[in-house]
Amino acid sequence: MNAKYFWVACLLSAILLTIAWPPIPYTSPLLLIGLVPLLWVFDQIGNQEGKKGKAYFKFAFFTFFIWNTFSIYWVYNAIDSASQDYIGHFISLLVSLIPFGLGAMIMCSAFWLYGRLKEVSHRYLAYIGLISFYMAGEYLHQSWDLAFPWMNLGNGFASFHQLIQWYEYTGVYGGTLWILLSNILIFEVIRNFKSNKKWKIISFTCAWILLPITCSIIIYKNYEEVEMPVNVVVVQPNIDPYGKFGEISPSSQLETLIQLSASQAQPHTEYFIWPETALPIYAVEDQINDYPQIQRTKQFLNPYKNATLITGIESIKWYAGKGSISAKESDKPGFYYDNFNSALQLENGENTFFYHKSKLVPGVEKLPFPKLFNFLAPVFKELGGSVSGWGWQTSPGVFYSNAGIGVAPVICYESIWGDWVGQAVKEGAQFIAIITNDGWWGNTSGKDQHFLYAKLRALETRRYIVRSANTGISGFINQRGDIISKSEWWVPTALQANINLNDQTTFYVKNGDVLAKLFTFISVIGLIYLAYKQNFRRKT
Repeated sequence: MNAKYFWVACLLSAILLTIAWPPIPYTSPLLLIGLVPLLWVFDQIGNQEGKKGKAYFKFAFFTFFIWNTFSIYWVYNAIDSASQDYIGHFISLLVSLIPFGLGAMIMCSAFWLYGRLKEVSHRYLAYIGLISFYMAGEYLHQSWDLAFPWMNLGNGFASFHQLIQWYEYTGVYGGTLWILLSNILIFEVIRNFKSNKKWKIISFTCAWILLPITCSIIIYKNYEEVEMPVNVVVVQPNIDPYGKFGEISPSSQLETLIQLSASQAQPHTEYFIWPETALPIYAVEDQINDYPQIQRTKQFLNPYKNATLITGIESIKWYAGKGSISAKESDKPGFYYDNFNSALQLENGENTFFYHKSKLVPGVEKLPFPKLFNFLAPVFKELGGSVSGWGWQTSPGVFYSNAGIGVAPVICYESIWGDWVGQAVKEGAQFIAIITNDGWWGNTSGKDQHFLYAKLRALETRRYIVRSANTGISGFINQRGDIISKSEWWVPTALQANINLNDQTTFYVKNGDVLAKLFTFISVIGLIYLAYKQNFRRKT
């Protein structure tokens, strides 16, 4: 068959996947058929004579690169923000190809392995391999130091949460499994349409697709929140991130935050949530109460006797000796320090609590594989930097108020890790506070995707999401994943709502990404089997 039909089919898959991806509303079901044209291409290649590995690779990579590029094009905006000339723009474009291409490469590899497995095993065994390889690739891409799980297939239903209420049992990997097997089954319906067994396949396909949707709608319609109200104010100061540490004075920024908070505060308000790095100071953690900005903030909190403030801040921690792998040597002999992108909890009184952002953006906030590249530390020091970038903590954090309320502080990028947020809920968090600054991406779909992904965390944990974003989108999401209220982009504002706390833990919170781990294990078996069969063929 002419290869041009293969390119057209792959382009069709890429287009379907792109249209189905958030933030486009109500198009998510297209994910259930988006891979069918690509599966057809692989089937046709498999029927040809000769070597097929290169063909599998190029058609799969083309599909996934197009889809990734069109869905996360906004990554270029963040990278290119400081470019001043054509050379800078060109370099930014080249760097952007890394996130576009790396995810595509992992997805492509799963399909390539599926194609090779199909050559040496039964078709249905190859399908199991495809599901396993793909889910293992997603799990790898959320677990290693180059992590960027933004394009995990299960995230695609974030704009149509009414259909995926069962994520409280499976998390987003249940969505990935549902999407992959739906595509395989629909392709099998097409492939066997003229055979006697088509009705059996059609029946199973309809059940696989419709039963989860039916169950989800029933759960959605019947879910009732337990009444445990807490009044919360979220603030969106809309401070230009490029002028935050220079053009706009720290006192002016702080007064903006306070005035917006006061505009929505109630006498019984228990929480004020400010965005990532809202406090414009580099604060030494063990001296935090000495800063004038902290004293002014506590002065604001004083009339609200039961109130707690959670805010972003950049903090510094000093060590006598190398206290962590990320610690940098100071000019003072024998002393080291860490810079953290932190969440800070303040109350009426002297108690303060820090949480350090743990899921750091590769290459921007943290050099990947710092242990491996630790030998380069002297070189980076001479260049004025560090091999380790920002510091981080190794486990999720929970803030507790004087009233005993547990909150999961989640900073920006961390909100796309379901299992990570679930661990904080497992440790006692009764609602989730996401603080972020999405202004780096500009007015693109990146900010909308990031906001919608928060709905997935609500479903997995059955916790209210309280989201404060510097330039938007801020808002409240209830335990069913409904958006209760949200802000507009690039406007200074504050929102308040009475949210319900929740003490119950879901199956997903208790068990985490068990599906991903199971299919990763199966993928290892698949790789061993594939290696054995190929070696056996060569010998015969």
